[in-house]
Amino acid sequence: MSSHLTGARRAAPVGPVRIRRATVADAKRLTAMVRRSRAYEGPYAAMVEGYRVGPDYIESHAVHVAVDGGGAALGFYALVLDPPELDLMFVADRAQGLGIGRLLVGHLTGEARRAGIDAVRVVSHPPSEGFYLSVGARRVGTCPANPPAVAWDRPELVLPVAADG
Repeated sequence: MSSHLTGARRAAPVGPVRIRRATVADAKRLTAMVRRSRAYEGPYAAMVEGYRVGPDYIESHAVHVAVDGGGAALGFYALVLDPPELDLMFVADRAQGLGIGRLLVGHLTGEARRAGIDAVRVVSHPPSEGFYLSVGARRVGTCPANPPAVAWDRPELVLPVAADG
């Protein structure tokens, strides 16, 4: 998510930030992060209304969560490996602008590299396109609206995965 939102309270993470595999115990707080995201206010609210990151989703997808030293969730992503696509990425409103999104993207590209993937498709929330471009993605097209679930066109990007070395 981009950090263009105003009025969001930013708080420094407690202790070092680490990224770990999400567990079913994370389901409720990841769901809350999605539903409360200020990036999905106004016309975008319908997209996350009733959305759920359930235990079944966490068990069947590569979901990783960034947590601070106190265990607070700062953001998460879900990477689909076949075909390679970023399914979800959210940064908690209070952690916007602290570099959590960049940490998550770095982790995601490392996971993709280990899986032998050279690029990851990203269908971006329109306000987040600038963030993805800033971390090396390039726009390759537009995904048309798909009402009623998604009532707006979305940027389609490709995030290259650099080889080790």
